[in-house]
Amino acid sequence: MPARLIDGKAIAESTRADIARRVGEFTARTGVRPCLVAVLTGDDPASAVYVKNKHTACEQAGFGTRVIRLPAQATQQELLDTVAGLNADPTVHGILVQLPLPSHLSAQPVLDAVHPLKDVDCFHPENVGRLAQGRARFLPCTPAGVQRLLGAAGVETSGRHVVVLGRSDIVGKPLALMLMQRGPGANATVTVCHSQTRNLPGLTQTADILVAAIGVPRFVTAEMVAPGATVIDVGINRVDGRLVGDVDFGPVCEVAGAITPVPGGVGPMTITLLLENTLTAARLQVG
Repeated sequence: MPARLIDGKAIAESTRADIARRVGEFTARTGVRPCLVAVLTGDDPASAVYVKNKHTACEQAGFGTRVIRLPAQATQQELLDTVAGLNADPTVHGILVQLPLPSHLSAQPVLDAVHPLKDVDCFHPENVGRLAQGRARFLPCTPAGVQRLLGAAGVETSGRHVVVLGRSDIVGKPLALMLMQRGPGANATVTVCHSQTRNLPGLTQTADILVAAIGVPRFVTAEMVAPGATVIDVGINRVDGRLVGDVDFGPVCEVAGAITPVPGGVGPMTITLLLENTLTAARLQVG
């Protein structure tokens, strides 16, 4: 029997409607419109599309939003000065530095320069540390989207074995931290796998929940999935002009119990949690 489809697009739409309602209530109470500013450096086509989608989602949910575009030849100092200006602007509540940056720029100093209260991507060391301690101010957007999808789909995490493929600072590491915490949507036993992991199929076959965030098209095959497991595909890869995930979707559907599609799975939830964080940031700054 084919796997049950976890519809991230539908879950995201429902969540965004609730966020829009809360934004309206916040603005009516405080007179402040939560505002997210994206900083786009260079002319990477994929980055431009991502920023446009985020900009549109903000407008639809009642947020203030704008995009600052810097040329591809911008210097490190120009980018840092841009972030400093946004940090000092009381009308800006969330700052998003779109990655990747042009190759001559270093991302880490820029991400570290974003004020922790405006760090709606949850990349600043202070916010990462709070996450590790279970005292999160913001939740990183893609991992939080995965966690919300699991909850909305009725997938139990407590006591389950979750295998995360990938150890990136953006997805793998924070997701593992979140799922092993105490509390709803967590309490899982988590194994993080990566390029140096031995006997990878043997480990993935033990997973009740398998999260693919490794950045390789169709890497997860049916032979790597336990019958009835939940498979969350975080990957977004372009192959022969179409988007595919890190999971070989068709064959894995015949084995898994539930699965997210690409596109239409984790992606819409990432932007949704960015909106959630921006509202939280405005509340923290306005009081």
